[in-house]
Amino acid sequence: MDHPTFQHRYCNFIIIISIFITGLTTKTDSIGINYGQIANNLPSPENVVTLIKCIGATKVKLYDADPKVLKAFANTGIEFMVGLGNEYLSKMKDPKQAQAWIKTNIQPYLPSTKITSIFVGNEVLTFNDSSLTSSLLPAMQSVHTALIVLGLHKQITVTTTHSLAILQNSYPPSSGTFRSDIAPCIASILSFQSKTGSPFLINAYPYFAYKDNPKQISLDYVLFQPNQGMVDPKTNLHYDNMLFAQIDAVYSALGALGYDKMPVHISETGWPSKGDGDEVGANVENARKYNGNVIKLSSKKGTPLRPEVDLNIYVFALFNENLKPGPTSERNYGLFKPDGNPVYNLGFSLSSSSSSSSSSSNPPSNDGGNNGSTGSGSAPPHPPTSSSGYLAISEATSLVSHTLSFG
Repeated sequence: MDHPTFQHRYCNFIIIISIFITGLTTKTDSIGINYGQIANNLPSPENVVTLIKCIGATKVKLYDADPKVLKAFANTGIEFMVGLGNEYLSKMKDPKQAQAWIKTNIQPYLPSTKITSIFVGNEVLTFNDSSLTSSLLPAMQSVHTALIVLGLHKQITVTTTHSLAILQNSYPPSSGTFRSDIAPCIASILSFQSKTGSPFLINAYPYFAYKDNPKQISLDYVLFQPNQGMVDPKTNLHYDNMLFAQIDAVYSALGALGYDKMPVHISETGWPSKGDGDEVGANVENARKYNGNVIKLSSKKGTPLRPEVDLNIYVFALFNENLKPGPTSERNYGLFKPDGNPVYNLGFSLSSSSSSSSSSSNPPSNDGGNNGSTGSGSAPPHPPTSSSGYLAISEATSLVSHTLSFG
């Protein structure tokens, strides 16, 4: 349901955004955005199309196959990664069921809507659920087989998303390895993905490493601000931000299993603009710096370990989602409020915030204060959603933040 004043407010700020985006569209054409809809106050998909074009995003990650969204984005040229929730995994092991799902949820919107990928399951291995884990690869294989039967496999790849909790070691980046208990499962998935040509998707949140250890981790290091950084003793590569170190730890883990050439895409990364009292660092200024710098850096080639490989990053998320359960931060990852107004000054973030210069005359303190606001109080009950495999960001990342505390 549209917010009644969305169009009016949208028209007011779009002029401001257009001023800075004019000279940056060629630089931000590789950025992706996560379009979550666990809310009851979001604008219509038709209005979202203009918003996404405005911020220069060319790729969208959708957590389901919402027909209203897929229809609204027809003929826009924006690439879509569509999700098939964890609750479908058991059923999708049957190729006939997979084919029926694609016929109903994907095929009707092609080729007008540019659907390029299906991610089967969301952070499945993080749940440590043997039933889900055993269903993951067979479901991926069935979906791919169905795409072959329907003649769509050359335009749509099949993958899955992972939390950084799948890493056993991550510091220094060159020591990156997968957890020994799930390494055989990951190896089988990688074999499938290598043969089918799909990327390895990882959700990475430096925010949680900082929140859990703010006294030892440099805020500048996680926000891409000027800092000493760290040098990997094995490769002698220098890292001045945690996100790139996390990505390279994943590349090292892939290499340890013999998949040096597997492309890594960051399917989620972001920073909350508000949090509870114990959510250190969750504030508007830090979110503005982090997301602004991610958007700028996404136009540049590579990490220290893979300098010639394109960065493929999906920012989390487009909107604040008011029905997400969990701590206040869960409902405050959006770049925009549901009425279409930016949560913070996106123009300032893109034009002034960078890894090589300070961007505020009043920088935030490392105590991670919430600027006098603690958010919406207690979490609402879990809302109905098309993907019951939803995993709270704070749940998924808290499992590994202690292993990613370098810097």
